[in-house]
Amino acid sequence: MKFVALLETVMRFSAGAILLLALHAYDARAQIVSPETPDASQSESQRQKDTDSPWIVEQKRELEKKRNVARQQDIKKDTDKLLELATELKQYVDKTNQDILSMDVIKKADEIEKLAHSVREKMKGM
Repeated sequence: MKFVALLETVMRFSAGAILLLALHAYDARAQIVSPETPDASQSESQRQKDTDSPWIVEQKRELEKKRNVARQQDIKKDTDKLLELATELKQYVDKTNQDILSMDVIKKADEIEKLAHSVREKMKGM
């Protein structure tokens, strides 16, 4: 009975995580790029000069756009991998019965959990 409850929990987590990640990935694409905060080690006059220079502002904006594009690509790749792992987990669960707990199921669930946490952190922009 514990095995069945564990499998149900893992499957609910996997389905929920995939849905949540897909929604967050969609929301992340709509985010507006925020400007970087000034470096505390810079003097006030240097910060003022940096903010006054249109070229520097444009360069910072372009760099931030490139970072966001790379982060979005990483998130998309990771969510694709999550879907693949969840599908594999479902196949492993379908092959087991109530008396046998496969180590593959546990390993796959752990892998899904780690990847889901990684994607969540990337979505936060860290």
